[in-house]
Order: sequence, then structure tokens, then C-alpha cells
Amino acid sequence: MRVECKCHGVSGSCEMRTCWRAMPIFTDVGAILKEKFDGATEVKPSEVTHELKPLNPQFKPHTDQDLVYLEDSPDFCEADKKTGSLGTHGRRCKKSSKAIEGCELMCCGRGYTTRQVKIVERCKCKFHWCCTVVCKTCERIVDEHTCL
Repeated sequence: MRVECKCHGVSGSCEMRTCWRAMPIFTDVGAILKEKFDGATEVKPSEVTHELKPLNPQFKPHTDQDLVYLEDSPDFCEADKKTGSLGTHGRRCKKSSKAIEGCELMCCGRGYTTRQVKIVERCKCKFHWCCTVVCKTCERIVDEHTCL
């Protein structure tokens, strides 16, 4: 939790200050969790002490702040009714992105197809007093990439 404050008074003077505790910024929390996820350690229970030990003895022992896991994640590339995963076959992807929505990662190395599609959308909208908005209809051709 973090403390946020707001000043009250004439012309922004801080004659009175109100403070409260606020939740951390959501995107910051997400970035920290992603970093911890990427560095998570696979562990197994010790047969003697019942503590969790790194599966690979070359890894350092985990701390209370680290993420650990006992089983590998399922293969989300392929459909799996047992886990509810639909796989990535037929999913749209972004050719130029290196992130998870990029074709290289999302399509799991299987490749993708590209087709041109026509997009029809409202454009050149104008507000007329009072109170209507009039738009034209525009068409554009875009490349759509789909995982094989």
C-alpha cells in the first residue's frame, strides 16, 4: 500500500491535507509478477525434511519472495480438453510484435497464414449543433495473420 495526499485550500495552498492509503499501480504489480514468473524455480519436496528444494541442484535455493512450481505448465499451443486450453490454431496474431501476441510466439513455431480483409468503419465524423454526429463510412484493406 502507498500513501497518497491531496492539499485543500485557496489557490492550491495546503491549509489542510487529506491523506489515504491506496493500492499500488496495477501495471506495476503486473510487471513485478511477470518478472517473478519468468524467474520461477521448479521444486520438489525433500524426502527427509519435506522442504521444497530446487529440482535442478545448480539453482540457488528459493526465498519467500520467489515463485516456485511443482509441475510444468500444460502446453497451451495445442488444444487440451482436460485443461480447457483451446490451443493457438486459428488464432489471430500480430506479425510485427515480439511479445506474446506476436505470430512467432503465439503460433508456437508452426507458422501462420496472411490474408487481406476489408475493414468497414465510421470515419470523418463531425458534430453538428445540437446534438448529432454525422460520419462517413470508410473502407481499408488490412493484412490479417492467423496461426496454422
